[in-house]
Amino acid sequence: MTRTTQTYLTPKEYIALERKAIPDAETVRSEYINGKIIGRSSSNWAHNLITGNIVAGLYTCLGNSGCFVFANEMRVSIPSVNSYFYPDVGVVCEEPRFEDDVFDTLLNPIVVVEVLSPSTEAYDRGDKFAHYRQLQSLQEYILVSQDKMRVDHYVRHAAQWIFTDFQELEQHLPITSI
Repeated sequence: MTRTTQTYLTPKEYIALERKAIPDAETVRSEYINGKIIGRSSSNWAHNLITGNIVAGLYTCLGNSGCFVFANEMRVSIPSVNSYFYPDVGVVCEEPRFEDDVFDTLLNPIVVVEVLSPSTEAYDRGDKFAHYRQLQSLQEYILVSQDKMRVDHYVRHAAQWIFTDFQELEQHLPITSI
């Protein structure tokens, strides 16, 4: 995670700023938590390779299921905690719902995957997951380490999140919600 800017922006101001930045390749996208902007770290080779493999694997598995996979350019809104994030990978399995008619801010992912880096790991496991848990649609949260054989899988069961970790190549991760 990179620096946090202390200037307060309303959600509307944040969205306008992000939409203006889209054509500008030099601008780093940022996430938003209750008025504060958090710059996103740039990705490295391992992060991009893992993310691409996850997208390809999910796309193949989803087939004609009616579910859709999306990658790190789709913003997710969590209105109950006034936050916006760009997950590395996500899946939506019902009709996608968007914040407005621009169709760039999703409201109902069922699965979110974050590829961990040393600079974002604590944030992705802690505050970010706490925010994601507020999404009623979210059923699974998956954290993938890029520097060791480890995947952490959280599945919603009523009001609880059940944790399973995977540390062996032979293990298979069941994504039950899709």
